[in-house]
Amino acid sequence: MRVLTFVLAVSLAGAGSAIAAEQHLTIVGLSVTVWSPDRGTGAQPVIIFSHGLHGCATQSRFLMEAFASAGYLVFAPNHRDASCGEGRGGHRGSRGSRGAASTGRVDAPLGRPASWTSSTYRDRADDITHLIEALPGDDRFRARGDWRRLALAGHSLGGYTVLGLGGAWPEWKLAGVKAILALSPYAQPFDTHHTLGGVSAPVMYQGGTRDLGITPSVGKPNGAYDQNPTPKYFVEFAKAGHLAWTNLSSTAHGDIVAYSVAFMNHYVKGETPDRLLTHARADVARLRYVSELGLQR
Repeated sequence: MRVLTFVLAVSLAGAGSAIAAEQHLTIVGLSVTVWSPDRGTGAQPVIIFSHGLHGCATQSRFLMEAFASAGYLVFAPNHRDASCGEGRGGHRGSRGSRGAASTGRVDAPLGRPASWTSSTYRDRADDITHLIEALPGDDRFRARGDWRRLALAGHSLGGYTVLGLGGAWPEWKLAGVKAILALSPYAQPFDTHHTLGGVSAPVMYQGGTRDLGITPSVGKPNGAYDQNPTPKYFVEFAKAGHLAWTNLSSTAHGDIVAYSVAFMNHYVKGETPDRLLTHARADVARLRYVSELGLQR
C-alpha cells in the first residue's frame, strides 16, 4: 500500500481518457466525479466508489466507465487523503473542512491492524454517508438514481471503507446496501478483530497473484473471505498486482470488468446470474464462492 500511495500521488491525475458522461462536481463540500449511463430511461442503480490511500476519485476510471456503460450511476468522492484528481477543493469530513491534498499522515500503522478501531479513517465513512444522504435530494440526481438499488465498491483502503460501511464496523453500517465489491481490500483490521460477521450484503472480494501485500490475507484460512457471511465470492486474477484495479495498469482489466459487472448485475439489478459467477476464465487463478448459486471452496 505504501508503494501505491507514492505512485498514485504523482501519476494518476492524468491517467485514462475522459468521456462525455464524466462530470466533476462539488456535492456536500466533497469533490465528486460522476459517471452517467449514456442510454436508457428511468432511475438507474447507484454505485459509490471509494479510492485507495492517497489515490483519487478517478484512479479506476476504466472500471467506473464500464459500470456506467452497464447502466449504473456512479459517484466517486475524493477523500481527505486524496493526492490527485480533478477538483482538489474544500473537503468536508468528520473532522471539519480541509483541503483534499494529502499531508501524508495515516490514521494508524498499516502493519498493525490490531491497533485499528472504528475511529480509524472514520472520515472516509462519513464522506460516503453524507454523500448518500444528500444525493436523493439533489435536483441533478433526484430522479436519475434508484436509491433502493445502492452498491458500494472500493479499492485497497477504499475496500476497508466499504466493508466497514457494510457492517464490519457496526458503528459505520449503512442500511439498504445491496452489494459490496472489495477490490484488493485492506481487510486485515476486520479479520484481526473478527468483525466481518456484521456484513449483511453480498460481497465479492477480488485479488491478484502478484498482490502480495493484501490478497494472501484475504484468501488465507480464517481470513477475510472465510469470515465473511454468505453470499460471498473471491476472484483471484493471474499476474495482477495491487495496481491492477487502477488506470496505472492494464493487467486483467477485461476480467476485472467482467466479474465486477456480473456481480453487480445479479445482486443490485436482480438479473439472472451470469455464468462467470460460478466459472473461472482462463486468466483467473482462483474462484471461490458460497452463495445461492452453489459452493466452490
